Amino acid sequence: MIKDNQQPALVVDLGGTKIITAVVLPSGKVVSRNYCLTLAAKGPEAVTNRLLTAASKTVAQAKLETTELSGVGIAVAGVLDAKRGIITHSPNLPGWNNIPLRDILAEKFGIDTYIVNDASAAALGEHRFGAGKGVANLVYLTVSTGIGGGIIIDNKLYLGTDGCAGELGHMTIEAQGPQCSCGNLGCLESLASGTAVAREAVKCLGQGEASSIDGLVEGKLESVTADIVALAASQNDPLACNIVARAANYLGIGLANMVNIFNPELIVIGGGMSQMGDMLLEPARKVIKERAFRMPAQTVRVVRASLGSNSGIIGAATCVFEQ
Repeated sequence: MIKDNQQPALVVDLGGTKIITAVVLPSGKVVSRNYCLTLAAKGPEAVTNRLLTAASKTVAQAKLETTELSGVGIAVAGVLDAKRGIITHSPNLPGWNNIPLRDILAEKFGIDTYIVNDASAAALGEHRFGAGKGVANLVYLTVSTGIGGGIIIDNKLYLGTDGCAGELGHMTIEAQGPQCSCGNLGCLESLASGTAVAREAVKCLGQGEASSIDGLVEGKLESVTADIVALAASQNDPLACNIVARAANYLGIGLANMVNIFNPELIVIGGGMSQMGDMLLEPARKVIKERAFRMPAQTVRVVRASLGSNSGIIGAATCVFEQ
């Protein structure tokens, strides 16, 4: 339970592409916020230093001392040992194996620090303050560089025995599908993420298929992103439309599995790919109706997240306030 008189929380959202730091009030209001690139390829030490610098800057911008904070909430893309505060493995953060990030930040700021998977944090944020407010059972899916998930059951964040629950992007969709960054084959992430969409476009262009995508990147295949593919699809480019439709179909298969397993009232889709809107979500909804059991398929609603990129930071702050 969050109390109105609680002090604000410092939040760090560490992803494979970006780091967001923020100071958040118990009401969910973001007081100060900063964004920088992760530059994950430089390794854990360099990323941690960037993270600590950004966090200190964000506290100063809020005109606060660390003693005026309730605590620090860290949202991280990866598999965590939440009890020990360790990042055990993160597919989109090279070299992040058994990194004690919670203790590093606790030592730096001298206050209680908590760590949670970023998609689980986003699920909590959307449940308490966003699209899932008032819904007892929901699944949150972030579809971005990778795909992650968070699960709310009976109004509580479900973390599982080790705190690792919610890795929905790593369910197997195609047994002999493309290799995922986690090392498995045919994960939902390897087939329906922004990375997968861009990879498919580059492959098709490299094979000589015609598309306006080529013009949008001036022939530089390394510049192809999911956003570029989405733009081309919105202009009815046939190749781009086919790539988005393929990703939407795989997404729908994954969502149908979630509907059958969890029977949620709501599935909330966040992350950069959600910006495609119904171009991505409408085909996915159709697949749910085709593949999931009839009753839960009729019950569930699939909607876009309403907090945008603040879902994770508000959720991570909520983890601090509710401890």
